[in-house]
Amino acid sequence: MDKLRVTKLIGNSPQLETVLFSIFYPAEKGSVSSLPQHLWISKPIAATAQGYARFAHISNFFTNHVFALALWTLAGRTRIPAKVDVPLLPEGGRFPVIVFSHGMASSRTDYTQYCSELASRGYIVAAVEHRDGSCPASTVMRNDGTSKTVYTIPTSDLKKSPVLDTGIETSEMKEMQLAMRTAEMEEMIRVLQMINAGEGAGVLKNNPREEGSTLASWRGRLDMEKLVVGGHSYGATGALQTLKTGPTKSLPIHGAIILDPGKSSGPLNDDINVPTMIIHSNSWSSKHSVFFGRPHFDVVKELVEKVAIRGQAAWFFTSLGTSHPSVTDAPIIEPLLLSWTTGSTIDVKEGVYQYVKATVEFMEFLKTGKRTGLLAQRVTHPMYDEESRTEEGEKKISEDISRYWQIHVAPS
Repeated sequence: MDKLRVTKLIGNSPQLETVLFSIFYPAEKGSVSSLPQHLWISKPIAATAQGYARFAHISNFFTNHVFALALWTLAGRTRIPAKVDVPLLPEGGRFPVIVFSHGMASSRTDYTQYCSELASRGYIVAAVEHRDGSCPASTVMRNDGTSKTVYTIPTSDLKKSPVLDTGIETSEMKEMQLAMRTAEMEEMIRVLQMINAGEGAGVLKNNPREEGSTLASWRGRLDMEKLVVGGHSYGATGALQTLKTGPTKSLPIHGAIILDPGKSSGPLNDDINVPTMIIHSNSWSSKHSVFFGRPHFDVVKELVEKVAIRGQAAWFFTSLGTSHPSVTDAPIIEPLLLSWTTGSTIDVKEGVYQYVKATVEFMEFLKTGKRTGLLAQRVTHPMYDEESRTEEGEKKISEDISRYWQIHVAPS
């Protein structure tokens, strides 16, 4: 869905022209789509390949073609196993909504397994594609039939601004990107509110991708009063940013699911007044990283503890055996390659399932106020791989939980 709205920004910062996002939702059983399943890598593959080459700082005619061939070989014909533009499940009342932000060098289609699993359990997930220079390549389609491709912005290009004589420092670019991400999240939420208000036909009319034929029937089916924000890596940093001074009218967010908050995407906002669950992959917790002069793990733990001090439920977990990409589709598409390169030891499907299970338990807590499963446990490891020595910490938890999780912060 590409909904048009133009915003002017200063200098060579990213510009918001349209907002692009995919909606994963529970579909009517037995429904048949006349449209083909979406490709996992959007066409043209050459554009995405060039974006990845730019990330690697080796973009030229030859390397761009090498990257394109590699992408085509690995996943060029892979399609997302979900029906396109079919009716929403007619029963079920209002569905909880999660808005999700992708990480660096990613796009809205990189988390389809996670998003689809949540949709199959009765949640609507809107996954945005950011045009802030963090996505390899994204096509902006306009209603007048024109389009343009927004590529990643390599850090080596930041001081080559045609607008600003002094160029842009990396920290300034991060600020611009996070501001752009927040604006895109606001716009996506505004479009979802329009759909929920019965304006789905108008959204379809203004969508140059010509999808959304059933949106007119979605009136009142989205629980927009208890919106939840989620994100991975850079997207997690951006999701935290949307919570600053919130909830607000434009960002009516009442819960946060934060996966591997960024280590190089700027400071992490700790002005949070909603229930929050932060999950680190095993590789994110185990690797010592200095973050603004302190261990990244300590910064994240303190952030979660501050949420709790403000009277909101807050959790901080490590998902054992996982690596940074485990919540993405990449390990499922190329499990051996990703396990070898990232050190992940968990079965790839089990890894995604554990993330989904924890997310569902968090969403159920927001709905009922009851803590179940992982969320019902006490702290087992105050620090990564350091078991609690207190009597409470030594209480046994089920093998299903201890096998996959370490619990660093939890409500008392």
